[in-house]
Amino acid sequence: MSSRTAPTVVVLLGGPSAEREVSLSSGRECAAALRGEGFNVIELDAGPDLAARLQEIGDCVVFNALHGRWGEDGCVQGLLEWLRIPYTHSGVLASALAMDKERSKAAFRVAGLPVVESVLAPKAEVCARHVLPPPYVVKPNNEGSSVGVYLVHEASNGPPQLDDAMPEVVMVEAFVPGRELTVTVMGDRALAVTDIITDGWYDYDAKYKPGGSRHEVPADIPAEIAEACRDYALRAHRVLGCRGVSRTDFRWDEPRGLAGLFLLETNTQPGMTPTSLSPEQAKHAGFDFGAFCRWMVEDASCDR
Repeated sequence: MSSRTAPTVVVLLGGPSAEREVSLSSGRECAAALRGEGFNVIELDAGPDLAARLQEIGDCVVFNALHGRWGEDGCVQGLLEWLRIPYTHSGVLASALAMDKERSKAAFRVAGLPVVESVLAPKAEVCARHVLPPPYVVKPNNEGSSVGVYLVHEASNGPPQLDDAMPEVVMVEAFVPGRELTVTVMGDRALAVTDIITDGWYDYDAKYKPGGSRHEVPADIPAEIAEACRDYALRAHRVLGCRGVSRTDFRWDEPRGLAGLFLLETNTQPGMTPTSLSPEQAKHAGFDFGAFCRWMVEDASCDR
């Protein structure tokens, strides 16, 4: 679709989730890039009147820059399907499945992809005893951006005392030491492997604050590990039924070689902020930020 004939692009951003601020940053960056590509762009903060506002705008393509619940879990995708508005990224089923970490892991296991041991447990039980032997990680089953993630060390005096904002049922996942790797899939192509280098835990600040982490792309890792990461990411994208762009995250326990590589999760709407990983990988593959955003608009659909 050319910018001369394309309908208006509505960038959905903000919304009510815990990842609102990340979405606002992603959305503004994408909106600016799409304007630079010649598109007529409207930035729309997603609220309860979203359907009415989209109907007022009329003929458009939605660039979905929402993150977290309601925007990334199939809810807004279902609304857009109902309104027959083409939108970027994955459809209803893939979005819902990827957001539910435990169910997506079940799909990965069936497909033979290596995942980390984990269980779902009531928050009260997790606060009362070690559900898994330390070290382990506690996190919501349906949030991203390292929102509400607790790392319980072997030397911890007791189980974690979780914040009141954590859901009543949480995921407890065995901790894999080593390096944090990630791969972006763009259509049917795994772009590159990035090594995420931090001084400590790759938490919210490390992801989104300037200087919080250093990204080495392509990662300086053995060819066998890089090839496996790309293969696993592409297979995960297909197993979930993803469309457009996704990003799959890994932990690699280097001394164990290939046996130490584990798939953590797949993100169907990767961050698009100045410090985000997918735009860096796209640039490495030959797509500047504007071209990357344009590709996603041209890939938009409302068929699944």
